[in-house]
Amino acid sequence: MSSSTDETICPLWIYPKVDVDLCEKIEQEFNIHPVSAQILVSRGFTSISDINRHLYSKLPDLHDPELMPDMPQAIDRICLAMERNEGILIYGDNDVDGMTGTALLTEFLSNLGAQVHFYVPNRNNLREELIIDALHFAKDNSCGLIITVDCGITAAKGIEQVVQNDVDVIITDHHEPTDKIPNCLATLNPKLLNNPYPNRELTGVGVAFKFVHAITNHMVSTGKVRAEDIDLKSYLDLVALGTISDMGSLLDENRILVRYGLAQLSETHRVGLHQLLEVCDLGGKNIKVTDVASKIAPRLNSLGRIADPRKGVELLLIRDNKLAHELAIELDLNNTERQKIERKVSHDVDTYIEDNPGILDNKAIVLHSNSWHSGVIPIVTTRISKLYNRPTVMIAIDDGVGKGSIRSIREFPLLQVLKESSDILLNFGGHDFAAGLTIKEKNIPQFRENFLAAANQQLLENDIITKLAIDSKVEFDQINFDFMESLRLLEPYGNENYPPVLYSDVIQSWPPKVVGENHLKLYVEQNGRMLEGIAFQMANRRHILRKKGTPLRIAFTPQLNTFHNKTSIQLRVLDFQVV
Repeated sequence: MSSSTDETICPLWIYPKVDVDLCEKIEQEFNIHPVSAQILVSRGFTSISDINRHLYSKLPDLHDPELMPDMPQAIDRICLAMERNEGILIYGDNDVDGMTGTALLTEFLSNLGAQVHFYVPNRNNLREELIIDALHFAKDNSCGLIITVDCGITAAKGIEQVVQNDVDVIITDHHEPTDKIPNCLATLNPKLLNNPYPNRELTGVGVAFKFVHAITNHMVSTGKVRAEDIDLKSYLDLVALGTISDMGSLLDENRILVRYGLAQLSETHRVGLHQLLEVCDLGGKNIKVTDVASKIAPRLNSLGRIADPRKGVELLLIRDNKLAHELAIELDLNNTERQKIERKVSHDVDTYIEDNPGILDNKAIVLHSNSWHSGVIPIVTTRISKLYNRPTVMIAIDDGVGKGSIRSIREFPLLQVLKESSDILLNFGGHDFAAGLTIKEKNIPQFRENFLAAANQQLLENDIITKLAIDSKVEFDQINFDFMESLRLLEPYGNENYPPVLYSDVIQSWPPKVVGENHLKLYVEQNGRMLEGIAFQMANRRHILRKKGTPLRIAFTPQLNTFHNKTSIQLRVLDFQVV
């Protein structure tokens, strides 16, 4: 497609807010680099106490789990099930967030002596109420209690049927409620209206961990277990894995959970995870957010997309090294197959947009096909939405029913728009900027018309321009190893806490080289200091930089690059402008 391969969509630079007094105050209070202080100002921090919490919070600073209103009822029902030796079914979503939360609750309750089973549906099944399958499983295994993980808040109809069959339900979820709240024993969801829990941005596994934390507090305070018998920290590898994979915000307590969880993941005692790390060539290494997002999560997610997601939970719980190794290899093969399917769907979409450029006359994109695999469309939808900076809907149709993935931009929250089309949708749910739906094929044209009309009415031309938020100006003489070490204070980077984006005015030392298939290696200098930069997917802009000595303004993230045991500072160039 010309727009993604032959042309580069250059972003609008958004320069940082400058507050000299606040920056100086932050520098003095925390003894940090002035550029780091400016980054914090650019990210919206205005008080010393908020910055202190952001930078230095520890596990004791996590919020009290019993701030969730239904927590006492949920704890009492767990205790009753254990007293009765009653079967408990953990019913989880099929993505990594659901798998990790399911594994966490299953392992924790099993260690307490509870009779626990787990069930993860195959979401390639287009049934409207998948939880009915869990009901049959619960009945077959004498389970009187179902605990949902990362799902359930939009399944009021199905949960009502479960309850009518004398099975109690505890919902643990983090998705936005879209309509009627299910009538069940307890609902643990930080996004419920008027919920006093301070962190709305917990992921599914995060909510599961808070449930486990609350159960532990109750068991210890009532003398049912000793505090030293439960190590909650041992579950944080699962929490970090699920939170990063689900693009959870790395602010507030999510940041605490992920920071400690990454350390736990690097030393994980889980046989299956250890084998998966080996397959990902991460064994024995300090795991970073990018390792989870680019290597570990795609392999686990491939199960939910094209295979059996239950194997993901099995891998996280397994204790046999040989079986764990076989499962990890299977995940790797599934991921390779998923990549092939994804490339085909991506090519179809790129070709279609190239052949039908009028699609971009609208401020949103809605596409559907009978030939796409529903398991990979969330990945492709995300790419298309980012590429064109537009709300994007992709619907894969199978046997007259479409399963859709939706990604949006900050200026266009999704859930209200979806509610306005609820009469033609079988189901929908998720978040304001990432959601899913099911719809009859015959209703897709009407939905497309509704969605495009809403986007065209609500969005301005400026809204769909791709933007690059700049955190701070920096001079090359400031970029040294001490500076790179100071930036580590801002880690872990991820959603809502992205790596710093800095800018400098430089001179091109000599023309760039094309490396790989489509990347540029830049050589730039400022006041006699030369640094190398890598600009991914920008080889098509090489003609702008043919002249040595070209003055440039570059936006970049500084990185450490180790090659042949020698470490140097390299710039990951995000954009450049000839000045």
